[in-house]
Amino acid sequence: MSLKRYNTPPARNLKRRHSYTIRGIKILRSATTLIIFGSLIVVVTFAYILLSRPAIYSKHKITSPLLKGPSNTSNANDIHADDQRSRTFQHKFKLKHIHRHGVTPLTSQTHQRLDVNDEFLFQANKLYQETTESKIQTNDASLLYEQEDMLWTTNENYSTNSPFSFEFNIKSKQITLQRLTDRTPKFIESYLDFAYKSPQLASTIELDWNNDDQVIAPDVTDKETIISLALMSSNAYVQIPQTGDWRNVSSPWNGSESQDFGWDGNGIRGHVFVNELDNIVVISVKGTSAQGLPGSGIDETTVNDKINDNLLFSCCCARVSYLWTTVCDCYVKSYTCDESCLEKELRRKDRYYNAVIDIYKDVLNQYPNAEIWVTGHSLGGALAALIGRTFGLPAVAFEAPGEYLAAKRLHLPFPPGLPAYLEGVWHFGHTADPIFMGTCNGASSSCSLVGYAMETSCHTGRVCVYDVVNDKGWRVNMLNHRIHKVIDEILTDYDQPAKCLAP
Repeated sequence: MSLKRYNTPPARNLKRRHSYTIRGIKILRSATTLIIFGSLIVVVTFAYILLSRPAIYSKHKITSPLLKGPSNTSNANDIHADDQRSRTFQHKFKLKHIHRHGVTPLTSQTHQRLDVNDEFLFQANKLYQETTESKIQTNDASLLYEQEDMLWTTNENYSTNSPFSFEFNIKSKQITLQRLTDRTPKFIESYLDFAYKSPQLASTIELDWNNDDQVIAPDVTDKETIISLALMSSNAYVQIPQTGDWRNVSSPWNGSESQDFGWDGNGIRGHVFVNELDNIVVISVKGTSAQGLPGSGIDETTVNDKINDNLLFSCCCARVSYLWTTVCDCYVKSYTCDESCLEKELRRKDRYYNAVIDIYKDVLNQYPNAEIWVTGHSLGGALAALIGRTFGLPAVAFEAPGEYLAAKRLHLPFPPGLPAYLEGVWHFGHTADPIFMGTCNGASSSCSLVGYAMETSCHTGRVCVYDVVNDKGWRVNMLNHRIHKVIDEILTDYDQPAKCLAP
């Protein structure tokens, strides 16, 4: 009988295999522990990032305490489509300061500020009551139009006997703007001065841009906000007393300066509204005062308003025909204009654009950390848009003539590769206003008949147009340009603000 023989492994081999098995189990356990521990670290880290992201974002990207996180992606053509899910904030503003700035060769360096106090409010409200009574007693239609724009809106929801004590309600939203990294007046003015002297070389300069600045801006989809900004624009028209504690922002006046400078002379005005709690300031720039061109006032600043209107919004020094006297010497011949001459005319120290820059600089000096917005009606709206573009500020304009040509002639900074309508400038207007629509031109137009060459039609930023011609059956008429016509019969009448689209 044969027996099979099995080789039994030596004892030392069994021990070695047992040792390998134990070591493998230990390694497996260690690896499993590391995987579990690593997973926990990843989960905890991810949760921490999610929970702390708003604070991190606010720390590194946001300056205003109202900004709470990144803005939503916006539709390039429709402001109503962007930020629909964004958080809005409610603010209350009151008039705090009034500026006046000279714009004649003798007074271009004069700049004064009045800080609103109880004595001023008493005198201003008294004058307002007298103006209201004189309007009621007047039967002259033309005088009624002129006086009406020095008064307040007739809408009962906003009625007041004290326009300078009125509290304005405005909502804001966070938006993303592409604007210059260095927006200090010192840098901006040095760049503009260089462009003024060497426009060809200025176009070759590569400016440093911040592509995703988070900015608090007016909520232009909110009806109350748009009405309040329009009322602020109209507030700059209301007549105020010539008395008060005016402080010299510029060097003190001397005896050689014109005595007619002030509220009945040739100058530009700005009203400053402040929300101290949220650190937001709104500058309202006064628009055109003129007999014949409805805007406001009884010919307080007519002469220089007309000169600046014709410089900013005509093709070449308001040369409509051979019968016209041009406002500058840059016209050469038919269809020929000295462009460099015209650019220098716009940048003269006694022009409105430089005066508004001085007003902005003083406001910035008073409120260095504030969010600053600008608004205005007509010429004031165009100047607000130009200043907004210059310093990267949100700007809301009402019935402003097209300022795109002026922005180019002033060599204002335009973000490279970004359409103009994606910037923080909004133009509100309606289809029955020939000045806003750019149709008040030609030798036989109503604008020309009163001495205005309003030949531009293109706006920067976005345009928000109420189609009152189709909706209300209005006819195109220069009288529809008036700010109170816009407030009382359009802004307060429509359920929602007009949609803001690319021009």
